[in-house]
Amino acid sequence: MRPYCLLVILAVLVVPLAANRTGPLIGGWTTIKDLNAPHVKEIANFAVSLHNKQSKASLKLTRIVSGETQVVAGTNYLLILAVTNKKAAERYEAVVWEKEWEHFRNLTSFTLVN
Repeated sequence: MRPYCLLVILAVLVVPLAANRTGPLIGGWTTIKDLNAPHVKEIANFAVSLHNKQSKASLKLTRIVSGETQVVAGTNYLLILAVTNKKAAERYEAVVWEKEWEHFRNLTSFTLVN
């Protein structure tokens, strides 16, 4: 059998397997399906709490509007959060970087998106 025939056979077998891959792509953003999952809520509360501490604000989390994750050296969480600020409703985009196995979290950004 010639070497190129072997390559063709491998390509026919391997390409369909790679196309059926499930799960997040490294570096790509994936929509969070369950915004009410306890871990997602924990990340959102962390973001609001740390922002309040750093800026001496008093925001209160109302709900998580939307969210995405990105696999990096850990996980980035990009969350759109509905909060109240002294009765005024606002929305913020929070990005939290987490390395769960190291018990590490960092609030990368917290930006008003109204």
